Amino acid sequence: MSSPRIININDLRRVAQRRLPRVVFDYLEGGAENEITLQDNVHAFQQVTFRPRQAVHVEAVDLRTCVLEQQLSMPVILAPVGYSRLMHPDGEIAAARAAHEAGTAFVLSTISGHKLEALRAASDGLLWYQLYLLGGREAAESTIERARRAGFSVLVITVDTPVAGNRERDPRNGMRELLSGTLLEKIRFAPQILKHPRWLISFLLDGCVPKLENVVVPGKGPLAMTDVAAALSSSIVQWDDLAWIRRCWLGPIVVKGILTAEDARRAVDHGAAAIVVSNHGGRQLDGVPASLRALPEIYAAVGKETEILMDGGIRRGSDIVKALCLGARAVLIGRAYAYGLAAYGKVGVERALEILRDDLRRTLTLLGCSSADQLNPSFVNLSRDFIPSLGSHSNP
Repeated sequence: MSSPRIININDLRRVAQRRLPRVVFDYLEGGAENEITLQDNVHAFQQVTFRPRQAVHVEAVDLRTCVLEQQLSMPVILAPVGYSRLMHPDGEIAAARAAHEAGTAFVLSTISGHKLEALRAASDGLLWYQLYLLGGREAAESTIERARRAGFSVLVITVDTPVAGNRERDPRNGMRELLSGTLLEKIRFAPQILKHPRWLISFLLDGCVPKLENVVVPGKGPLAMTDVAAALSSSIVQWDDLAWIRRCWLGPIVVKGILTAEDARRAVDHGAAAIVVSNHGGRQLDGVPASLRALPEIYAAVGKETEILMDGGIRRGSDIVKALCLGARAVLIGRAYAYGLAAYGKVGVERALEILRDDLRRTLTLLGCSSADQLNPSFVNLSRDFIPSLGSHSNP
C-alpha cells in the first residue's frame, strides 16, 4: 500500500470498483431513488470555505479527542457498514483491527457476517455495537447481553430505518438474486460476477452468503441476510423503546439518524449520551438535507448538553475539519474506509485512515490551528445557499 497511486480516498474507490462485481460495488456506492441526498452529502462540503490564520507557526498538530470518555487518536470513527463480508471475506474483522491499530473505535453493524465475539477475539480496541431490532425484542436483548459480555462499550441505535430505502441500483443489478435467488434467477446476472474471478473465488471459499450471526431469532437461529428488508419493517425503533433499551444496556447509548433540532431534543430527553447527525449515507429518504447542512441546527439546539457526531459524504481530512468547525465532536466514516476494505482488505482500511490522518494534520497546519479541539465556526465561511432555512435556530 505504499503505491504512489493511492494518494486519496477516490483512488481506493477506483480500485474497489475494479475488484468488485457491479452488484456489490453499487450496493456500497449507491443511494436511494434519484440519489439527490447522496450527492448533496458530498456537495455540501464544497459550500463551506476556510478562514485560515496566516503567519502562525504550528510546531505540532494534536488530533486527539475524547468521545464518550473514550480517548481517540483522531476524531474519526469507523461507521457500521452492512454486508461488509461481501466486499472482502475478512469484512468487519479487518476493519476493527485497522481501527484499533489507528487508535480509534469501530462500530459493528447488526447486518454483519461476523459474530461480535469474533471481533472481540480479533481486536483489543474500542468496539461499539449498532443495533437494529431485527428478530424482535427477545433477539435484541440477547444480542445486547452478548455485546456487553464481549466488552463492547457503546450501543448505537439507528432510528431512520422504519423500512429499507428504495435503493434502485440493487434490484437492477440483482442484489436479491445474489443473496437468495435460485440458480436460474442468477443466470442473467452471471456475466458481471464472472468478470471478477478473484472476488468470486473468495466469495465461494467464504461459504457464499453468511447468516446474520448477531441476530439469533428464538427457535429459528441466525437470521438470513436475505430477510433484512422484510425484518426492518417489523422492527421500528420508537422513542419509547429507548427506556427499555436503557434497562438492558447500562453503558452509553448513541442515537443515529438525527436531522432536526426537534428530534435531537427528543433523543437527549430520552437519555442519548451522543447523537449522530446522519441521513444514512443518502440510502433512506431521498431529498433530506446533507448531514453537514443539518449539523449547525442540531448543534445550536443541544450542543451544550450532549456530544454530537456526524457522518455522510466525508472523503478528505478537510471535510472532517469542516464538520468539527460546525459542531461535531468527531465524524463517522463509512464508504471512505469500505472502499479500502473492498480494494485491499485490512491494508486498504489502514491506508484510508492514514490518508485522512495526514489530510487532517496538513489542513490544521494550514489553518494555523494546533489542535482539533480548538476548531470552531470562526475557521469557516458558509455560502449563502449552505443552509436553506434554520427557522428559529442559528449557527453555533
